[in-house]
Amino acid sequence: MSTFLTERAGAVERWTLNDPGTRNALSDAMVLGLYEACLRAQQDETLRVVILTGAPGAFSAGGSLGRFASAIGQPLQAGEDDPLIALNRVFGDTLHALCALPQLLVAAVDGPAMGGGFGLLCCADHVIATESSSFATPEVTLGLPPAQIAPFVWQRLGDAAARQCLLQGRSYNAEGARALGLVDEVVADGSLDTALRQRVLQMQRAAPTAVASTKRLLQRLRTDVPDLRSEAAIAFASALRSPEAAGGLAAFAKKQPAPWADTP
Repeated sequence: MSTFLTERAGAVERWTLNDPGTRNALSDAMVLGLYEACLRAQQDETLRVVILTGAPGAFSAGGSLGRFASAIGQPLQAGEDDPLIALNRVFGDTLHALCALPQLLVAAVDGPAMGGGFGLLCCADHVIATESSSFATPEVTLGLPPAQIAPFVWQRLGDAAARQCLLQGRSYNAEGARALGLVDEVVADGSLDTALRQRVLQMQRAAPTAVASTKRLLQRLRTDVPDLRSEAAIAFASALRSPEAAGGLAAFAKKQPAPWADTP
């Protein structure tokens, strides 16, 4: 089964994160598929709108830690290069590639959008979510920094709201996410596809060359923000190998409070 699907209809392409069994957790293969789709789309002058969504049940549960399991809580040997850095850096590259798309990018959310999935939404030009959708960046509650997504959350939401999300691990319903500035449009459960069709039709009133030119200008504003991909990858890898992450993730798996959490 492919964990990343593409479907073309005229000038619109639908990209689906497709691993329902994990609530579309961001595996290496899925992230690579998304990155390669971005590179292809950047060269496609016939493509006007990209829809990013998840297989039924979720948008994305966030990063898949399965491939990191053997490294959790395990420090590196002296002089050893950490392979986790390169793996995590690819996700940062994908976020940058999404933001650089010349096409209009619409994210369609029906269910949870967590961690890395939350970060993907911050790259979209328009986010539509159903009423029952939920949103969170819970990494710090697990002993991990939301490192790669942090600049994109900060750019999308501003400093104050980004601090709420990234430093507290707070959760939001769809209306809360709209008030925060993450979601642009909330629709009734079961009506996402209809709302999406209407939104895409409206978006296609915009001339494609003008859209691409405007997005390039907006992208230039990002040059004022340091490129943190390498630093973020190092921070994530270091945290994952720490005792703190080992304790936090073990507690999460057992549905127990993290070791540092005060309990009543």
